[in-house]
Amino acid sequence: MPIESQNIEFKESWRDEYQKWICGFANAQGGILYVGIKDNGEVCGVQDAKKLMEDIPNKVRDMMGILVEVNLREKDEKQYLEIVTEAYPYPISFRGKYYQRAVQPIRN
Repeated sequence: MPIESQNIEFKESWRDEYQKWICGFANAQGGILYVGIKDNGEVCGVQDAKKLMEDIPNKVRDMMGILVEVNLREKDEKQYLEIVTEAYPYPISFRGKYYQRAVQPIRN
């Protein structure tokens, strides 16, 4: 399992506000949002995975006009989602705002 980084984000469950992260990925180098994974990388699973696989791409398309790839993954008999967002060559907005992933400085 990868760790959170500039291009990878973990969320325990889906909320529509997480489209901000998708927008940020689209405006940067692209990225992957995992739903059903805790911040420490532990798979906790996601409820209604099949329904979310249909809903998320439609919501993203309707709100931002872009396409994302939503894949169903499984580990230790728990299902989670992998939402892959490509980088876009033009600015993408979500609810009228533009988001972009910012590089976090490494603290020692």
